Amino acid sequence: MQQLRIGMIGYKFMGKAHSNAYRSLPMFFPQAVKPEMSVICGRNEEAVKQAAQQLGWQSSSTDWKELVAREDIDLIDINAPSDAHKEIAITAAQAGKHIFCEKPLALSLKDAREMLAAAEEAGVKHMVGFNYRFSPAVRLAKRLIDSGRLGKIYHFRAWFLQDWIMDPDFPLVWRLQKDVAGSGSHGDLGAHLIDLAHFLVGGMDEVIGMSETFIKERPLAAEMTGLSAKGNTASDAPRGEVTVDDATLFLARFESGALGSFEATRFAAGHRSTNAFEINGSLGSVKFDFERMNELEVYFTSDAEDVQGFRRVLATDPAHDYAEAWWPPGHTIGFEHTFIHEMLELSSAIAEGRQPEPSFHDGVRCQAVLEAVERSIGERRWVKISEM
Repeated sequence: MQQLRIGMIGYKFMGKAHSNAYRSLPMFFPQAVKPEMSVICGRNEEAVKQAAQQLGWQSSSTDWKELVAREDIDLIDINAPSDAHKEIAITAAQAGKHIFCEKPLALSLKDAREMLAAAEEAGVKHMVGFNYRFSPAVRLAKRLIDSGRLGKIYHFRAWFLQDWIMDPDFPLVWRLQKDVAGSGSHGDLGAHLIDLAHFLVGGMDEVIGMSETFIKERPLAAEMTGLSAKGNTASDAPRGEVTVDDATLFLARFESGALGSFEATRFAAGHRSTNAFEINGSLGSVKFDFERMNELEVYFTSDAEDVQGFRRVLATDPAHDYAEAWWPPGHTIGFEHTFIHEMLELSSAIAEGRQPEPSFHDGVRCQAVLEAVERSIGERRWVKISEM
């Protein structure tokens, strides 16, 4: 396979991130299958034409069904709002297209399972967009855990903190509407934490949670772009109900016996996007914060007492995953590079005939935890993941 012909549905925040990844991949990973940015699709004809020109796509379309049916497309990239994921993915699978879909995979566990079943039945490759797995420092954490250097894992604690909707007059964007987004901070931010926990520590056995919506109504949005929006802030402007959580916290017991705590909120003043975790084992610990994504703090109990403490490991040397493709040691990478590494895994897996990771299986497993937490909140009890 020399080229991977791509049709992408969605062109805003994630569309730009994916486009940059496809364009950059051949420059830094020349061994990878070259992505051909064939068609970009969106509902607004003028806006999607402009996006095609800006982002480097050969053509644009406003009809995703027509795009999916084209014989000159190998992969469908879905980064439209969450309520569109299921129909597009199932139609793409039935058309024999490989699928990349942003997280959360679907609005519900039932829908996610149907998407997985359709992809498996069609025999196409499928991948879900948990890009934080692809940070070199996170890969180092996994290597330390898998090799046993941290010993038996006792604790996984994680938090994803933002503050972008704290203003009560911030408009009612689609991410604040359950019928479009599925959930609020829980599914948008918490999904990443759940996937990192699965990736690093393993499956969860049971969960218990709580959530809150601090601002119940907001002005209707007149314009939305990525995480920004405009609306009428006049006192008599029409307002709509916020139908998702602003913050969700939950505890988990892992299948291994480890304990977990998770916090996702959009109301943490001063935190633009603090995505962090700490893992404690019998032989050591690691700490990671994506705002300092090139670093992993590492502690080993075997160090001599007079030098014990967390050390800062800069994951930019060739010994670290992906680092050799980039800059000399010490020259750091950023958010956009996680998507390039993600697309490297996707294109390589398709070329090699294997299933990329994370796959729709991981999306379903994440969705099961999301819904178990929601059930726990509604019924005020511990919920087994096996119930889902």
